[in-house]
Formats: sequence, structure tokens, C-alpha cells
Amino acid sequence: MKRPHVIINCAMSADGKIASPARKQMRISSEEDIQRMYRLRNEVDAVLVGIGTILADDPKLTVKESYVHHPKQPLRVILDSKGRTPSDAHALNNVSKTLILTTAGHKKTYEGAHIEVVECRSDTEGFVDVNHALGILSQKGVQKLLVEGGGTIIWKFLKTKVVDDLYIFIGSCIIGGKDTPTVADGDGVSFGEEIPLKIVEVKQVGSGVLLHYQPA
Repeated sequence: MKRPHVIINCAMSADGKIASPARKQMRISSEEDIQRMYRLRNEVDAVLVGIGTILADDPKLTVKESYVHHPKQPLRVILDSKGRTPSDAHALNNVSKTLILTTAGHKKTYEGAHIEVVECRSDTEGFVDVNHALGILSQKGVQKLLVEGGGTIIWKFLKTKVVDDLYIFIGSCIIGGKDTPTVADGDGVSFGEEIPLKIVEVKQVGSGVLLHYQPA
């Protein structure tokens, strides 16, 4: 099946956390890494998050002109299996188009011709099937997809083995908390089923370190 080139980009603390123990967004990236993130958003066709990120952080998922002059705003994609995206979510503003992917029976109507809702096949857990979602995006002309989170969504893409590049910025801080969200949440693997990666590049970016991985 034809699918987009999938890039995961995220920032974590030195102990692997991506948010506060209360599951709220925290500033982990250095200023230099934030600039890199916006340049990356500007280079892709679409940026994708899960409904958990929408409800917890309410991101715009756009490119700020203060970081990229004359930005090319990507399509915003929300994986929302149960149709929970609020009508006033920032990701539904008219700065760019938004595609909400949900499962059968959970399709909602939103105001604005720039918002589209499409029903997807469900996976075995009742969530949007990643492969089917990628097929829909490919049909819509998405060649390069940026996945930004959260941890459950990142895990689903890694588990499905559809990730081509993984960028992890490690900030110089500790967050802690045994239930604090990590880069890859979800059920995890069984013994001997680890997902192998190879290091492509390691470099310092501002006060932190950027790791670039690809599938081994």
C-alpha cells in the first residue's frame, strides 16, 4: 500500500517524559529546537496528533511566521476515534485545512469548508487504524507526514512499523513521575519484541541533544 513518508518528532526530558505528571504540556525544547520544529512543519505536507494532545494542549499545529518567513501551512490531521474534537479547538481555525479521522458512527459536523471529517476502519482496540489512515492521507496527496504525538499515537505508529525517521530532542531537565507520559506509551512490547532502531545522527541543539533514528 502506498503511504506517506512518516517522520516522528518529539521532545523529552532526560528521564524520557514528554509532559508534566498532570499530563500538561511543558517547555522542554531549547529555542533552537523550537526553530527546527517549525522549519520541519513547514517542509511537510501534513502534521498529525491524537485527540489526547488536542484536549490537553489545544495546539494550533501551524507554522509561526516569526520562525519561518512566508510559511507553507501544512494540513492538520487529528486522529479522533470517538469524535471528541471540540468545535472551538485551535486546530480548527481557518489558518490551514484540518482533517479529522474518526471511526464509524462517530462522525461530527463542524462549521467551515476548511474542516473535513472522514471515517476510518477501526483497529483491534477500536481506534483509528493507522494503515488505513495513511492510505487516506496518501490519496489526498500527502507525501510527507509529521507525527508530533502524544505518546500513545507515537507508540501506535512505531508498533505498526510505518515510521521512516524519528527525531527526539532530549532537554536538560528531569520531570519524574511513574505515570508521567513518555515518548512511547501504550502497552509496550513483549520480551524479545523490541523495536530496533539505528542512530543516524547525534548533535547538540542549544541546551539539549537531538537524536535522529531510522528503523534498523
